Amino acid sequence: MDNSDLSPNNQSEHEGEQSNKGPLLLFISSLILVIIAFWQFSGGKTEKRPIELSELTKQPAQVIPEVKPEPEPITPAEPKEDILEAPEPIAPEETAATPEPEVIEPVLPNLDESDAWLQTTLAELTWRKELLKLVIDDDMIRRFVVFTDNFAQGTLAYEHSPFILPKVKFSPDEANVTVEDKENVWQWDVNSTKRFNLYIDLLRSLDSSELVQWYFDIKPLIDEAYSELGYEDDFTFTLQDAITRVLDMELPKSSMELTRPSVMYKFKEQSLEELPDSDKLLLRLGKENLLIIKSILLEINEKLAQQRNGVS
Repeated sequence: MDNSDLSPNNQSEHEGEQSNKGPLLLFISSLILVIIAFWQFSGGKTEKRPIELSELTKQPAQVIPEVKPEPEPITPAEPKEDILEAPEPIAPEETAATPEPEVIEPVLPNLDESDAWLQTTLAELTWRKELLKLVIDDDMIRRFVVFTDNFAQGTLAYEHSPFILPKVKFSPDEANVTVEDKENVWQWDVNSTKRFNLYIDLLRSLDSSELVQWYFDIKPLIDEAYSELGYEDDFTFTLQDAITRVLDMELPKSSMELTRPSVMYKFKEQSLEELPDSDKLLLRLGKENLLIIKSILLEINEKLAQQRNGVS
């Protein structure tokens, strides 16, 4: 055996080949172990079965689609009519009733002793107290009742007038005198109506509502005086008759001519002279004064009717 092959160089080459084969052997060994383990896991047998041609040509099974039942049509429910129920009435809370103001009836004096009391209460109804001097302060209620009763019938009871007579006497227009059939004829003097102005001012200073209330306050005394005349009906009707006479009075459109057959003047026109005395008094008041009186008495008459019928 030749030892020359075992020289140091040859020995190192041999050792290098051995070192290169080490990892390869390790890999092969691991692969063999994996194959053995897989074979044991599969049971160690591999069954081979020939594939029949019929299996290849066999059609796939038809898939029958599942038929879902059609949903029944849903009939929409008829809308219910909203029935509005009437709410139950709410019982009002019990509250204490507001007491009506107590009507204090005035304490009236006796009829024969009523003048002083009437003067005091009448003064409270006007702001022109200085004009109360036109009112006669003696037997005031009886004068008012008697004069009103006569006036409603068309007559004048001067002796029972509630007012003093005007201080200025009536006089015609002396500057305008004509002669007809040997008789002097005077024209009506419009200035003569001024003697009644203060009476009209007094009437205008009275509040109609307060005056009517005052009338009903003293009504018991008025009824007593009215019954003394023999009447049994309500005096308010007589008062309204007198007011209606004033409201119905119409002034003539023509001028009022006067004659003087005696001491007293008379209307030349016969239709005017034949008028009741109450109507002729209204003519002497003059047109402007009569219109003012009518407007005031109309309001008073309405309030009398309302008060009598219980209408406030």
